Amino acid sequence: MSPDVLAAAISRVVSPEELREALQSPISDEERTQTLELARWFTARYKTPEARLAYVRQAAARWLRRPEAPPSPERGA
Repeated sequence: MSPDVLAAAISRVVSPEELREALQSPISDEERTQTLELARWFTARYKTPEARLAYVRQAAARWLRRPEAPPSPERGA
C-alpha cells in the first residue's frame, strides 16, 4: 500500500452509521484469538505497568516525530 493510499485511509471521515455498525458487529474468532495473543505477548514483554507506559510514551514520541509513517508490525512498532 502506498503512503498516499495509507494516509487517505487513516484520514477518512467515518459516518456515524458506519461507526455504529462496526461497533455493533461481533468480532470473529480469529480476530479474538489474535487480539488475545497480542495482549499476552505485550504483557509478557512489558511485565509491569511502568514498563508498559514507558513503551507507549516512547512509541507515541516516535509516531509524533514521523507522522507520515504510522506504526506497522513489519517495522516492529
